[in-house]
Amino acid sequence: MTAAAPAVASVPGSRRRRPLVILLRRSWRLGRTKLGVALVLLLAGVTLIGPLFAPHQPSAFAGAPYAHPSSTTLLGTDNLGRDVLSRFLWGGRSILGLSLAATVLGLVLGVSIGLVAAYSRSLLDDVLMRVMDVILAFPSIVLALVAVATVGPKLWLLVLVVGLTTVPRVARVTRGAALEIVNRDYVQAAEAMGESRLRILRGEILPNVTSPLLVEASLRLTYAIGLIAGLSFLGFGLQPPAADWGLMINENRQGLTVQPWGVVMPVIAIALLTIGTSLISDGISRAAAGIDRGGDSE
Repeated sequence: MTAAAPAVASVPGSRRRRPLVILLRRSWRLGRTKLGVALVLLLAGVTLIGPLFAPHQPSAFAGAPYAHPSSTTLLGTDNLGRDVLSRFLWGGRSILGLSLAATVLGLVLGVSIGLVAAYSRSLLDDVLMRVMDVILAFPSIVLALVAVATVGPKLWLLVLVVGLTTVPRVARVTRGAALEIVNRDYVQAAEAMGESRLRILRGEILPNVTSPLLVEASLRLTYAIGLIAGLSFLGFGLQPPAADWGLMINENRQGLTVQPWGVVMPVIAIALLTIGTSLISDGISRAAAGIDRGGDSE
């Protein structure tokens, strides 16, 4: 009897992990998910290894302002005569890195608040959710602009503000999913065995709400990319002469009719990146809802 105990004890954990594995497999079978992953990997590859192939330094002058493409400047030059291709290859690291950092911050805080609110079953639940409602009442771009305009265009502040604006939505999704879990038998059994609240939240409830959280994470990443690019365009992100896709659009918009590549290239990159993350989110949500399973019989 004692030899069989470890095998029996391991069953609940495997059962909790299996739905997530099935969800990922089902979502991968969808064409939209594969296309989204391909787009995101393509843009991530450009941001990571692109600088190695840049013909010039991002701040180096390569010709006259708004010069047309040539053998030395394949996409022409920008408003100050810097190589557009080089700045484009260097400019994606900031937006992708800041977006990922802000999304991770928002997920960590939002999931924590949502789990605590759902499991507390008390006044704390109402207090936390009303605070989230107050934050949701203010437009995210306004909160970001006020914070950055007050303190200054600091990168850490940009990550903090964008991350905090994603917290309420993540918290509400987490709470809604966790409310169906907190009254399950295995949660009550863990409470009866004297497990700590932290261990119950982390080991019993969190693994069972990962499906909606995967969808929400993709949505929040899409949102963060758009917001950070918008703030950079408005001049509240990286400052000149740094290379940044949002900043490139702002710097070269006046010469759009003369030399469009300084605007077109970052616009296309940002669009493809947001489309890719949206397709991944849509694929995961369809798989979770049982739509377009593609003949999956699991």
